[in-house]
Amino acid sequence: MSRRRVVCLVGPTASGKTSLALDLAERLGGEVVSADSRQVYRRMDIGTAKPTPDERRRVPHHCLDLIDPEDAFDAARFRAVAAGALDDVHGRGRAALVVGGTGLWVRVLLRGLCPAPPRAPAVRGVLRALAAQRGAGELHRYLTAIDPAAAARLHPRDLVRVERALEVAFASGRRLSEWQAAHRFADAPYDALVFGLALELRELDARIASRARRMVAAGFADEVRHLRASGLPDSAPAWATVGYREMRAYIDGACDLEVALSALVLATRRFAKRQRTWFRAEPGVLWRHPVRDREQVLSDATAFLEHGARPAA
Repeated sequence: MSRRRVVCLVGPTASGKTSLALDLAERLGGEVVSADSRQVYRRMDIGTAKPTPDERRRVPHHCLDLIDPEDAFDAARFRAVAAGALDDVHGRGRAALVVGGTGLWVRVLLRGLCPAPPRAPAVRGVLRALAAQRGAGELHRYLTAIDPAAAARLHPRDLVRVERALEVAFASGRRLSEWQAAHRFADAPYDALVFGLALELRELDARIASRARRMVAAGFADEVRHLRASGLPDSAPAWATVGYREMRAYIDGACDLEVALSALVLATRRFAKRQRTWFRAEPGVLWRHPVRDREQVLSDATAFLEHGARPAA
């Protein structure tokens, strides 16, 4: 039985994925399955650049607003929910678009879970104790020395994933990045055409700064203020979302709004750099400019979904 076709739009934050996905979905009569690890949170709309109500009325979206901000949601759970959404979309004869910047989630959906070693509680306990004593940044520095490829893809404050990468290295004697590199498309459940949206760094930086200002104008501070007032604990996974920690500093009176905005822009640029590093290392990604190559992407995606034709790299 032939595999079902899926078009994916990936790339760094603010690169134009949502806009292009809307145009493509409308042209094809398709639906979007989000692959964004932050947009699964309810009550976090502005700071995650979640598709607006108007955009969601234009095109049906899946895998948004799945959990509350205090909850955790990992790649395995995402894969189950996203696969169910794709089954539903395909079952109704609609085109399916996977859109998002969370590289691990896209990889897991298209290839399955990496067969890395299971958890090692003793190793994890030592790492947790070290993080509590010296901070998450110290673990990230260890990871940089042991597995620089994995470290480059992870934020120093992403304690869960940094711990996991170190745990795999110590428990198996093999780097997590090596486990992942060996995990290919042999048993891929979908026939996927993956477009990566590429912009020059200066252009992307300008987009990030402009979007950050729009977020603030749209009420990002109030969104964070409501989360704070709801009693969301500082340990909640949602606070690791880029921009929320920076805006929380303003809400808590630790800085003024301009300082928070500057910190938001800087954090987003650093996040975008990690996303670019991840997707550049992924096999099979076709890099296109979201504006100059827009019509060609629309044409190539249509030809792939309708006839299975693949464009040249």
